Amino acid sequence: MEAEKSKRLGSLDILRGFDLFLLVFFQPVFSAFARGADIAWVNAVNTQFEHVHWEGFTLWDLIMPLFMFMAGASMPFAFGKYLKNGSRPLLYKRILKRVFLLFILGMMAQGNLLALDRDNIYFYSNTLQAIAIGYLISAIILIHFKLVWQIVVTSGLLLIYWALLTFVSADGFGGGDFSPDNNLAEYVDRMVLGRFRDGSQVTPAGIDFGNYRYTWIISSLNFGVTVMTGVFAGHILKSRLDEIRKIQWLLFGGIAMMLAGQLWGLQMPIIKKIWTSSMTLYSSGICFVLMALFYYLIDFRSHGKYLNWLKIYGMNSIMAYMLFMLFGFGVIAHSLLHGTEQFFGSYYPVLISLGNVSIIFYILWIMYKRGNFLKI
Repeated sequence: MEAEKSKRLGSLDILRGFDLFLLVFFQPVFSAFARGADIAWVNAVNTQFEHVHWEGFTLWDLIMPLFMFMAGASMPFAFGKYLKNGSRPLLYKRILKRVFLLFILGMMAQGNLLALDRDNIYFYSNTLQAIAIGYLISAIILIHFKLVWQIVVTSGLLLIYWALLTFVSADGFGGGDFSPDNNLAEYVDRMVLGRFRDGSQVTPAGIDFGNYRYTWIISSLNFGVTVMTGVFAGHILKSRLDEIRKIQWLLFGGIAMMLAGQLWGLQMPIIKKIWTSSMTLYSSGICFVLMALFYYLIDFRSHGKYLNWLKIYGMNSIMAYMLFMLFGFGVIAHSLLHGTEQFFGSYYPVLISLGNVSIIFYILWIMYKRGNFLKI
């Protein structure tokens, strides 16, 4: 696909902003409201804002794949000038810097790096680190392969992960066992990360891995696939296809991936915690459909003025994520509003949660107005 004239697509920033808005603002407030209200239909809706225990998929399970997908969708645009000018060394320098910083920020957000306690640090356990590894894999594929081979290599990664979990066994793990305690991805994480795996504790009897069942090491293959599906969406958006054709490619491609993911799920279940190949296809299909919808609304129908406020999150997504993960602004709200608890009763946590996320929004809004963005 040939590149069209360079322009910044509002749909990329706004869809990314929608993802971060759900994570940083809507879910914390709505979940607090659901707990306070305890109404059947509200509780039913709130299940979509909770991760499934193991097999299955909810809206909340889409947040991380969509974040990664959007990282990939921007890559054909961001890499274009480097690839056109043959500046690969400079591009690789930028890539490696970004991977390193994302990994460190991930350790700060969820790896207990700020505890300054080596016995309490977890190495690979966060969304930003999954983005970092998926971005690195995708960058290598994007730089060194033409489009057809990008599709072949990406498909290969998807199939390799499937084959590993389906056919390889070790010490009673794997061999087609996709249960929480006996899948091969779980075994590899225990062997490689050991004490530095999230949720683990050293006991006199050895390492206790607790109930933590997210996997990262060989799941990184499909992190790369998820980011690459975003790259493919970026290729479509950057191409010379007319706008309607772009929307059709995104929409029908997304539906096809969703159906393929569901069919594959009959053999390899859709499980986000270990990032199964069926889940990767299914979630990426939803991302494609959302990309089609947002491109249609923002860039084709020019309805961006109604959604431009989401750029406050979308253009500073890493900052939004770090503010949410690291800072508890709810203590400020509690300090100012604790006297109102007697009036709000079970809805008081909603007020505190709203205060927390509103302060984050205000910080991001000030940064947006001043043109200050955390660039990595």
